[in-house]
Amino acid sequence: MELGVIGLGRMGQIVANRSMDAGHDVVVFDLSAEATATAAENGAEPANSVGDLCERLNGGGGGGKRIWLMVPAGDPVDATLADLEPHLDADDVVVDGGNSQFQESVRRAEETDAAYLDCGTSGGPASAEEGFSLMVGGPAWAYEAMVPVFDAVATGPAGHDRMGESGGGHYVKMVHNGVEYALMQAYGEGFELLTEGRYDLDMETVARTWNNGAVIRSWLLELCEEAFREEGSDLSDVADHVAGGSTGTWTVREALEQEVPVPLIYQALAERFDSRNEGRFSRRLANRLRYGFGRHEVARRSDGE
Repeated sequence: MELGVIGLGRMGQIVANRSMDAGHDVVVFDLSAEATATAAENGAEPANSVGDLCERLNGGGGGGKRIWLMVPAGDPVDATLADLEPHLDADDVVVDGGNSQFQESVRRAEETDAAYLDCGTSGGPASAEEGFSLMVGGPAWAYEAMVPVFDAVATGPAGHDRMGESGGGHYVKMVHNGVEYALMQAYGEGFELLTEGRYDLDMETVARTWNNGAVIRSWLLELCEEAFREEGSDLSDVADHVAGGSTGTWTVREALEQEVPVPLIYQALAERFDSRNEGRFSRRLANRLRYGFGRHEVARRSDGE
């Protein structure tokens, strides 16, 4: 099928590349001419504007245009939709693959002439080869229309599913991120105790051993092993400042509104905010893990710290 991709950061480039690898034709646009040129070098057809991208799409063989947005959450999504509006009708499908707030996705679905799919995307740039996990909300027919591309971008048919009506995909991804916060905090505290405890341990060895058959094995634990291998057992050069926090905040706020207790997620969020004031080993590990799965920049300690 034919796909338009708007937004060619690390994640957008992966969406385009995996779609092309599966045999789909991809038209791309980004405000950065360099990013558009990179995608073109990989085989995509470049467009010089949102309108030009829409004109280059032939309607998916008569079934409407299929467009994937991978732009930052918030105003950039609304701005892109405003540029798309003159070119969309009810047969078209727009996918928002960013970390948008689910209430905003519900609003956009109501305001957009095309079918709007909110697509929570998990895996980060580190999943470029394996594929993402995709949590999709919106009309069932639009989801079915996008299945060939979802199969390509995800780990396969098992790596994506429809989570319900509009907002459902980003809602599930929001809670996913809250769980991620708690898991990172648990690993960080465990390794902090081992580091400060009774034995002189090599943390990479511990992580590798746990990853082979232990109950707590996981991809995050594999990233712990990677972090200790590349940074050393004490993570001495890694700052204890943990960035991010918006999706965790949304999760805790929703839990309060629904009167559902989430003490572990709340505490992990509080620790993340507190990391900007005071230092702990567990936060240094969380800082480094964000690089592992999302290739977020690692904050480093200053020379005098």
